[in-house]
Amino acid sequence: MFVSTDVRSGNTTQQPFYMLKKITTGLFLLAVLWANQAFAQGSQACANARTNSNMRTALANANQQRLMNKYDINFYKLDVALERTSTYIAGNALIQARTKTIPLDTFAFELHQNLAIDSIIINGTKRTFTRQTGMTYVRFLTPVPANSPINATIFYKGTPPTAGAAAIGEGMTSATSPSWGNRVTWSLSQPFSAYEWFPCKQVLTDKADSVEVWVTTSPSNKAGSNGVLKQTTTLPNGKKRYEWKSRYPIDYYLISVAVAEYNEYTIFANPVGAPNPIPIVNYIYNNPGTLPQFQAEINNTAPMLVKFSELYGLYPFYKEKYGHCMAPLSGGMEHQTMTTQGFFEFTLTAHELAHQWFGDNVTCASWRDIWLNEGFASYSEYVALENLRPTQKRAWMDNTHSSVLSNGTGSVYIPAADSMNVGRIFNSRLTYDKGATVVHMLRFEFNNDSLFFAALRAYQQQFKDGTAKTADFKQVVETVSGKNLTPFFNQWVYGEGHPTFDLIWNQTGKHLLINSIQTPSAGAITPLFETDVELKLVRSIGDTIIRVRQDQLNEFFSVKVSGAVSSIEIDPNQWILNMDGVVSRDANLVNGTPSELAAEKIKLYPNPATAFLTISDLGFRPQFIQVYDAAGRCVKNLKASGFDSKIKVNDLAEGFYLLKVGNAENVITKPFQKL
Repeated sequence: MFVSTDVRSGNTTQQPFYMLKKITTGLFLLAVLWANQAFAQGSQACANARTNSNMRTALANANQQRLMNKYDINFYKLDVALERTSTYIAGNALIQARTKTIPLDTFAFELHQNLAIDSIIINGTKRTFTRQTGMTYVRFLTPVPANSPINATIFYKGTPPTAGAAAIGEGMTSATSPSWGNRVTWSLSQPFSAYEWFPCKQVLTDKADSVEVWVTTSPSNKAGSNGVLKQTTTLPNGKKRYEWKSRYPIDYYLISVAVAEYNEYTIFANPVGAPNPIPIVNYIYNNPGTLPQFQAEINNTAPMLVKFSELYGLYPFYKEKYGHCMAPLSGGMEHQTMTTQGFFEFTLTAHELAHQWFGDNVTCASWRDIWLNEGFASYSEYVALENLRPTQKRAWMDNTHSSVLSNGTGSVYIPAADSMNVGRIFNSRLTYDKGATVVHMLRFEFNNDSLFFAALRAYQQQFKDGTAKTADFKQVVETVSGKNLTPFFNQWVYGEGHPTFDLIWNQTGKHLLINSIQTPSAGAITPLFETDVELKLVRSIGDTIIRVRQDQLNEFFSVKVSGAVSSIEIDPNQWILNMDGVVSRDANLVNGTPSELAAEKIKLYPNPATAFLTISDLGFRPQFIQVYDAAGRCVKNLKASGFDSKIKVNDLAEGFYLLKVGNAENVITKPFQKL
């Protein structure tokens, strides 16, 4: 769904969108639906807020990043003066770091050339420095020894650029809300604009262990930032200094500041496992109409935090706070412990809150892996609806599928050539919407919600306070699920496109034969989507849903059914990102299909089986033999090059299984029991 959002007030205008997935019959149905603001999805607002320019790219080149990677960041302390009416900034930044395993002859950091450096003091000594296109270099006559501390204080001042490298606007912006009339100065550093307002190292994999942000401003202002407000000091000149401190690891782009005439509105959340109530501190425009307009939506933050803590693990920053600073932007930015948000709407608030787990606690290790941030935050909109507003979840998923299916190409994983291109990194259709559907399909692949959310908690625990790549996430979910998820990741994360399913079916008595033909949208890149699919059988005695596994382009399924089937619906619960094709009944299917004839004749014995299962009267030479358990997991996968009619089953646990035998032309499935 496309939503046009007023960038400051949050007012939405609805545009028609087209749901391209067919309902139940063999013909495509084009359903024109009108959007509701409840489905002005947070992922869309978040993506809109980050794709102001496709031309923005990273500043530091590979050689400069290698130079900065010769030391590890430990701590940032910013002590700056800011006003709500200007982006002018003045003060100093302390960078505490440590050299790595070799001596350091040059200390390099990033700071935009618009900001003048008055002086640099390193380890107590004033140093000379050189600057070149946003990079600053301090060369040591005597290198700093390996594994030694670096304490660098940079005194700087100036007006940040107005055409920077942030995903929207600049690293520092000052603007007035046309709806509320409030003036705000705020930062937005993602992905490459932290250097536009403070000296830093813009390398994702080097989180600072902690941060302090001190902001001096006029007494009518409040300044919001990361962590806990430890102290507000009134200075001799009458100005106030807000002293924020966070003791959690933090990535450079999540450090933030917002200055305005704010009113503070604080609520509390009480998730299981938190030793104390967690404050949710909201800095709302000092305007008599603002809080009444958004209070109900702000209050939703607490039950969301409780639910996400239950599913993903306890809120990662429970010792400090969560909160929001309002600023006139078109969405939100997940600054650690205090999101900057333009307005309050259910899915936007859910999206930015979920980032505290996916993006802040565990941050993507490269921009190629950004779906680990945005895909999970987007999917958390659905999770919030599912648990708190369940009647709205289907429309959300329909809208998300419609967005992704509007184009049949593109991968969730960012290609190397685009890894520094802001427009591609924050592509709404791929990074946000398709990323969310990938998470949803992974949940379907697990076929066990308890295990799925346990895997997400394991991921959060294993990589907390750090960074992760897609391969790291894959390793965790494979370990927890016990599944080989290489095909899943190859087709849905690294691959491109989606499948279209055409179904031909027929029923004779209690036997239902289904021929499923898959057509991939980007077949040259992803030639096959191996996936389970749910099929809804509309029957005379009541509808039922069956689950089948399609791992060939052309599959036959033979199913015993009761009652008369009148129609079949593909993927009725929107688990799979697919375009439904033609569904039709063919009375000749039974008579003309070797698979159906073989399915009628095949025998399995003994059934129940203990040590071996024998196949007889198969009627064709198989190329593969597979066994699936009751949860739909493949527990045996045998190549049948030299076909042996006896299959060893004594290594299987007791229970019911499904035997799948096939070749390029025939696929037969039969149930059996293991004792």
